Amino acid sequence: MKAMAVNEQQFQKIKTAPGFIAALDQSGGSTPKALRQYGIEENSWSGDEEMFTLVHQMRTRVITSPGFNGERIIGAILFENTMDREIEGQPTANYLWKVKQVVPFLKVDQGLAPEQNGVQLMKPMPKLGALLDKAKTKRIFGTKMRSFVKQADEAGVRDIVNQQFEIGRQIISADLVPILEPEIDIRCPEKRKAEQLLKAAILEKVSEVPGGQFIMLKLTLPEQDDFYAELVKHPKVLRVVALSGGYSREEANNRLRKQHGVVASFSRALVEGLTAQQSDAEFNAMLDKSIQSIFDASNT
Repeated sequence: MKAMAVNEQQFQKIKTAPGFIAALDQSGGSTPKALRQYGIEENSWSGDEEMFTLVHQMRTRVITSPGFNGERIIGAILFENTMDREIEGQPTANYLWKVKQVVPFLKVDQGLAPEQNGVQLMKPMPKLGALLDKAKTKRIFGTKMRSFVKQADEAGVRDIVNQQFEIGRQIISADLVPILEPEIDIRCPEKRKAEQLLKAAILEKVSEVPGGQFIMLKLTLPEQDDFYAELVKHPKVLRVVALSGGYSREEANNRLRKQHGVVASFSRALVEGLTAQQSDAEFNAMLDKSIQSIFDASNT
């Protein structure tokens, strides 16, 4: 995939602009938890449709908030249901880019398979081709897919990286930029060793990416400062972003500051403290403060 095959303005924004990526892609099983943290209990809806409508209202409130814009946020990751809906009369991805100057991404994985060799691979994605076609028509720039490392198992980590790059190739061939997310559990008993195994496996695979093609990486905040510097500088890596992974916003920001060139792609840490019960003024002020703290931590 040549850089010109995607929107060049969006490509340059993701590559060089200061800021971070907002992860607004909790879906399926994690949606009730996201709503609960937002102050909406599970007895507030009956059925998935009502639940997804509530979560879309929450996401709409975040995205339309005055502080949520392309000056500090370079991209936003959606899940399919959000992509299929509208914000203020426009398809969500169009609204993000045209109104907010925020580059839209889509979560494409279908969840995690059961643990094997200390890791959870992604479940099979038989409908990926159709989803990528739809993403293109909806003006999505790139994708994200997550797998999960629980133990520092060399074979398991290699399996995860191989799967991420294999599906990444399919995404690149659809003229989208894949964010590969091989998350390491922050409770992994040998987290430092898992990070070493993961970096070695990624460096091996990224060297095989053909010229003119690009990936992004979304990684757990590491134990060692600037641990992923080789990947930050790699010519095939458009950007390295970090997930909050269960750390509080304060802890995630503190760790992120020590990873130069890595920017945030926080989910729960971004919306920490926001509730449905807050007035718009309270909500907007808290979100603005959260965005500024994450922007500052990303800008090192």
